[in-house]
Amino acid sequence: MSRSAHPAGPRHADVYTEGHYSAPAEDLNSLDEKVWSRTVDRNADGVVTVGGIEVTRLAEEFGTPAYFLDEADFRARCRAWADAFGPDADVFYAGKAFLSRAVVTWLQEEGLNLDVCSGGELATALAAGMPAERIAFHGNNKSTDEIERAVEAGVGRIVLDSFQEIVRVAHIAQSRGVRQRVQIRVTVGVEAHTHEFIATAHEDQKFGIALAGGTSQSETGGGQAAEAVRRALKLDGLELIGIHSHIGSQIFDMAGFEVSARRVVQLLAEVRDEHGVELPEIDLGGGLGIAYTSEDDPREPHEIAKALGEIVTRECEAAGLATPRISVEPGRAIVGPTAFTLYEVGTIKPLDGLRTYVSVDGGMSDNIRTALYDAEYSVALVSRTSTAEPMLSRVVGKHCESGDIVVKDAFLPADLAPGDLLAVPATGAYCRAMASNYNHALRPPVVAVRDGEARVIVRRETEEDLLRLDVG
Repeated sequence: MSRSAHPAGPRHADVYTEGHYSAPAEDLNSLDEKVWSRTVDRNADGVVTVGGIEVTRLAEEFGTPAYFLDEADFRARCRAWADAFGPDADVFYAGKAFLSRAVVTWLQEEGLNLDVCSGGELATALAAGMPAERIAFHGNNKSTDEIERAVEAGVGRIVLDSFQEIVRVAHIAQSRGVRQRVQIRVTVGVEAHTHEFIATAHEDQKFGIALAGGTSQSETGGGQAAEAVRRALKLDGLELIGIHSHIGSQIFDMAGFEVSARRVVQLLAEVRDEHGVELPEIDLGGGLGIAYTSEDDPREPHEIAKALGEIVTRECEAAGLATPRISVEPGRAIVGPTAFTLYEVGTIKPLDGLRTYVSVDGGMSDNIRTALYDAEYSVALVSRTSTAEPMLSRVVGKHCESGDIVVKDAFLPADLAPGDLLAVPATGAYCRAMASNYNHALRPPVVAVRDGEARVIVRRETEEDLLRLDVG
C-alpha cells in the first residue's frame, strides 16, 4: 500500500503554538516521503514497515527505544553523492554524524572516503579496514597522540586548524621521515543561515584560521590564513595540498557557498602570486541540510554538485587559476534521512487548553538535538492507523529535565494509548553519535534493516556495561 493511500482523517483549524501557526496533517496516517527513508511504507494492516519488516516485529525482537537504519537507503545515498561529483572530485563521509564498523564497510563498498575528527573515529575506521589514504583527519585541538596515530597510519590528509598544529604535525611527520599531506582550514567570514551553535565560518568561533587579520607572531603582511600557508610551505614535514572551508550545518541556501568559494579562491590566487604554487585541492566542507519536517526542502546531490562545480569554476576563471579538485563532506545528508527512532508510549497527560504530553521510553539521552539546538522533528503513530481526531501533542522523554523534549509540537491521534509505537524519522545523524547515559540510561542499539532482514550493528548497552566502568 502506498505511503499516503489511507483515507484522510478529520481536518482541524490551524493551532497557534510557540509563536507560529501549525496545522495537522490532513491524514495522520500518511508518511511524507521527504522525511522517511526510502523503504519505509505502511502495509495493508496499517503497520509501518522498513525494509519489508513491520515495526511491531522489530520492537518485539530488538526492544525500544532503538534506531533502525535503512541500509538500502544509506547505500543509495552514498552512490548518489559519488555519481553526482564523479571521478574528478572526492566525497568524504563525515563520520561524526554516525560511525560504526558496518558503516565504514558500506562506505568502502560504495566508493566514498571518510572524514574523522577524533582518535576513536580513526580507530573505528582502521578497525573496519578503511584504507588510511582514504581518510581525512579533522579537529580543532588534535592531541599529540592522535596526530602520531594519524601520521603513522598514513592518513590521506590532516586538516590543520591552528598555527600550533602546523608546527606540531610537521614535527611529528618529519621525525618519522614522511611528508604528511595537509590542508589548512580557513574561516571565511560567512555566517550560514543556521543555528548559532552550528554556524562555523564566521570569525568569532573556535574553528580554523581567519582569512582576515594579521598575526602577532609574524611581521609579514596579509591575513592569518596567508601566513599559515607561508609557514606550511616552508616545513619539510608537510605537503600542502589545499584549502579547507566549512560554513555550517543544515544549510539549504547555496549563496553562502558562493561567497565562501570566492574568498578561498582569492587566497589560492594570493598563494600563486606570492609563492608560484597553485594548490591542487579545495574542500568546501559539508553542512547540506535534510528534511526533518515537511517544510524543509533539501537539494538533491546532483543539484549540489552542479552548483558547487559552477561556482568554483567561475571564480577560478575570474582569478586566472586552473580549477582545483573539489572535495565535499556530506555526513548528515547521507545518514540523517536513513534512520528513525522507535519508541513505546508510556504516560499520556492532557493539559486542558494547551496540549497533550506524550511520554516515551527514550528522550534526550538518545536525541539531544531538540534540547541543544531547538531542533524540529516529525513523529507518527506506526503500530496501527487511526481515524481519531488530531490532538496537539508534545512528545517528551523519561528524564528528570523539563527540557527533555523529543518533538515540540506535533499532531497525533486522540486515541493514542500506552503501548502504542511512535517513530521519529530523520534521526540517523547526530542522535546515536551524541547519545548519553544521563540518568544512567542505556544507549539504544542501531539495527540495520535490508530486504526483509534485520541485524544489530551497534548493540544496546546493558547495566553491566555501566557498572564495568564504575570502579569505586
